[in-house]
Amino acid sequence: MTHEAAPSGRTVGSLPPARQWATVSGIPLKAYYGPDDLPEDATALAPPGEVPYVRGAHRLGYRSKPWRIFQLSGYGNPEDEAERIRYLLAKGGTGFIMEHDRMTADNLYDVDHPEVVARREDVGISGAVIMSANDCALALEGIDQGIHYAHAGGGVAQHAPFAMAAYWTVALRRGLRLDQLQGTGQADFFLTYIGCPPLHQIPPAAALKINCDIVEFCEQHVPRWVPISMAGYNGADSGLNAYQELAAVFACNIAHLDEVQRRGTVPLEKLAYALGGVSFRMAMDFFEDICKIRAARRMWHDILRNRYGITDERALRLRIHIVTAGSAMTYQEPINNIVRGTAMGLSAVLAGVQSMGISAYDEALSVPSEQAHQQSVRAQQILMHETNLTAVVDPLGGSYYVESLTSELEHRAYAFMDEIEQAGGFIASLESGFLHGHASDNQVRLEQMMDEGTRAIVGVNVHTSDHDPFAIDGFQGSIDAWEKGMERLARHRAERDHSRAMKALEQLDLTCRAGGNVMEAVMSAVGDDVTVGEVGEIFRTVYGSWKFPVNF
Repeated sequence: MTHEAAPSGRTVGSLPPARQWATVSGIPLKAYYGPDDLPEDATALAPPGEVPYVRGAHRLGYRSKPWRIFQLSGYGNPEDEAERIRYLLAKGGTGFIMEHDRMTADNLYDVDHPEVVARREDVGISGAVIMSANDCALALEGIDQGIHYAHAGGGVAQHAPFAMAAYWTVALRRGLRLDQLQGTGQADFFLTYIGCPPLHQIPPAAALKINCDIVEFCEQHVPRWVPISMAGYNGADSGLNAYQELAAVFACNIAHLDEVQRRGTVPLEKLAYALGGVSFRMAMDFFEDICKIRAARRMWHDILRNRYGITDERALRLRIHIVTAGSAMTYQEPINNIVRGTAMGLSAVLAGVQSMGISAYDEALSVPSEQAHQQSVRAQQILMHETNLTAVVDPLGGSYYVESLTSELEHRAYAFMDEIEQAGGFIASLESGFLHGHASDNQVRLEQMMDEGTRAIVGVNVHTSDHDPFAIDGFQGSIDAWEKGMERLARHRAERDHSRAMKALEQLDLTCRAGGNVMEAVMSAVGDDVTVGEVGEIFRTVYGSWKFPVNF
């Protein structure tokens, strides 16, 4: 949905003469919708909890189970992450998402790697520095892994084996069984393969192989854990529009389904259930994003039934986590972001998602402060308890506009899936830069719309002020994450059984070269106190480093 706009600092008086009414994805919008705009497919209005689940995965919706309040947390040292997780749980979070420092985690570096040393001031800004199972234990101090639903970190594909192995190893050392643990892995392709490429990451085909190893490991050892979850959020915040996000997520899931089907090691229904826990982004085009979520549920149902013959209802019911768009948060007049986060959270509730994280109002400035993080939780609690939103499932169902836009997004998503197939499939579309080109084109178009004034961002290019009355100081976090990381790393290496760790690394190397299950080997290695940088060195040596297909 585009917005009325005017030159910076001036109140809008009239619409620009060339105004084109359309969604952010470029879908033209009529002034109003009527009965003739309803899709012909009668299943669109099937009750909630019935195939194809457009109106909701469960008949009673939030009456039977409220959405999970699931905020991303982590910065600085492991102890800082533990403190923030405990804080969010105490404020009403119903699960937690660990965030590892991106400089070390995304690249699989220890803090003494030359690339990290050169940028030591940036360490800990984007997550906690966790290089070993011992570090992970510090980040989980005072947190009961046996009762809390967790995302263990490992948002990017090559880091996922280490992150989950560290989390699971801590649980084992605490006397828990792996089959007791509940949580979600991610092992996502969209963040580092499209949006924020690290200096070194393994090629996409190798990441697909490792992800399927994770699936096999969880099937055997951690049955209550969702092994991988594709995060359309990261693709969308990198530029993919609403229907491209839908198409890319499902194309990625198809690549995984096809590979595991080829292996024949895990029943396809079980994998489909695991893959049916996905993440999408909710941004500021209110109705387009609601309709995107509704379309996603029908698409998943239809893909599984028509392409794979899957009839298991648990697998067919798509489970959706959303994060509100961090890219929508502005550093100008940051208090305005409370409104943005709440509006995006409201759209997620109306769409019927299963869990949610609302971006903090100071996210454009820094790691969220405690106050901002609490406000994100409180926004969800207000929506849950004060608005009566949980009383009715899919309250927008039957709206001429909503049903029409849901159908249009679905049609466009299938068309874009066909383009991905024609480009050789999901992995090939990453390797060739096909998806990157579309994401980049969209970003350029939206920036041009801002420059022209046909896309208004309040406080940024319209209704601005010379003096910002809402200026806030960004949260500083820890300033010693690199130094303390170096101390912990030295102590860890000195105190571990060096011979045992080196044998574990040799076994990991052999497993990677022989095509064995990498997750099994990483789990053993982390249990023997191997570090994230040592795992990364094996991966880089065996699989090589991927060349990003875009020239900057």
